[in-house]
Amino acid sequence: MKLLDERIWSLFKHHWQYTLTYWSVFFSFGLCIAFLGPTVLDLRCQTQSTLQQITWVFFSQQFCLLVGSSLGGLFKKTLLSSLYTLFSCTLIISLVFSIIPLCDNVVLLSVTMAIAGLAMGVIDTIANLQLVKLYQKDSAIFLQALHFFIGLGALVSPLVADPFLAEDCCVKGANWTANSTASSDLQHLRSSLARHGEVIGNISQYPLHTEGVVMTRVSYAFWIMALINIPVPVAVLALMYHDRLLPCSSTSPHLLDRDSLSSTGPTGDSGQGDGSLFACCNPAKLRGRPATFFILHALGGAIVFLSDGIIGSYAGFVYTYAVSPPLLMGHKTAGCLDSIFWASITVGRLTFIYLSYRYTAPRLLIFSLVGIILVQCLLLIFYTSCVFLFIGTCVLGLCISSVFPSMLAFTEDILDYKGCATTVLVTSASSGEMMLQLLVGSVIHSQGSYSFLLCCTVASFIGFCLFLLLLYVQHCHRSCSTDPSQNTDMKELPQPEGS
Repeated sequence: MKLLDERIWSLFKHHWQYTLTYWSVFFSFGLCIAFLGPTVLDLRCQTQSTLQQITWVFFSQQFCLLVGSSLGGLFKKTLLSSLYTLFSCTLIISLVFSIIPLCDNVVLLSVTMAIAGLAMGVIDTIANLQLVKLYQKDSAIFLQALHFFIGLGALVSPLVADPFLAEDCCVKGANWTANSTASSDLQHLRSSLARHGEVIGNISQYPLHTEGVVMTRVSYAFWIMALINIPVPVAVLALMYHDRLLPCSSTSPHLLDRDSLSSTGPTGDSGQGDGSLFACCNPAKLRGRPATFFILHALGGAIVFLSDGIIGSYAGFVYTYAVSPPLLMGHKTAGCLDSIFWASITVGRLTFIYLSYRYTAPRLLIFSLVGIILVQCLLLIFYTSCVFLFIGTCVLGLCISSVFPSMLAFTEDILDYKGCATTVLVTSASSGEMMLQLLVGSVIHSQGSYSFLLCCTVASFIGFCLFLLLLYVQHCHRSCSTDPSQNTDMKELPQPEGS
């Protein structure tokens, strides 16, 4: 155990600048992903748009995040291109925060958020890829820490925005009266729209003016977040300068050493062309692979599709469930559930940093997936208890927090760090968060709020069954890989070197 302590600490000391930079980049990611929900009503006032129009901003961000995740690996061929891309994307996020207060119509705001979504998706893929490449078999601990910083950024963003949010209607019309939209109604609207605005049909009865004098201070929140984010691109630039990756020192041999280290896996495969989701589907790269190679990618992607879909669905609809029968919780009390859920996810990822050192990824995944099933079954049983909803929200956040980083480390380990698994899993997670919410939202509208818990429970059962299947396929894949007559996985890789 002592030897492992020293080895991991030695690895961290050797790569600490890269590691801290990737962690800070993910803080920027979390900062950007969480601000839209709390500020959406003030942005509606700023753009003088309707609630139906402002929800397109959510869609543009989520869709472009998915596109960015799919294409992000295109920029990972060398360390130089990866760091230049991370610098550009984090700088874009700061610029987006600065530009948002200047967007006076919903179309311009949607375009701005689409650009932010692309930057976020690219960050998601590249930071995961580079950290896995850096630590490989020891990446599980550092991936847990990486995803902790998403939660940290997601907690900071609403805290910065909260003092500047309007407490009453922020568009003052000539015929406006003080009781047209009560403060409690605005709190209800803000909590309902906290994630992606899926419940727009239930809240459209609240009168919100689009014409009049705009009175909102939310611009200050965005400018503060832009300043908070500025050190992140500066840190990436400092790392590039330290490793002599900037044009003024590009002739340094240190650049060649670092690039070769970054782009070379344990088997000597450069991995070029395996970056984006589309490059991973290149027939030339897939020729000769065993069937288990494809099944492992599909199963890993399906599991994180469901787990991140559960996270998005629970965060998006737990407020709606709490204020609906039979709980009928107060708007202010129910509004705390989403914050508690994300706080527990952040604490869980911090806890799993230590647990990832003590236990293997498969054990952590079994613990997490079984815990998710148990807590959701208990939520179904005690569906009339407000107290247990808070307890269950905390436990669910703790259990589900480690699924993605653990699954990413486990899948890449099975597939010998080829690079495609990271891209597939990141893209699948983004797809699950967007698509499963739409599915659950449509079920809630047709079947009632209780179906929200039922959908999440069914998804968790399916995810656990897929993981058991993954373990079986892993065994078959290892058997196939150790059979010299069938191990075609590595045969074609050295050919580019000799050609």
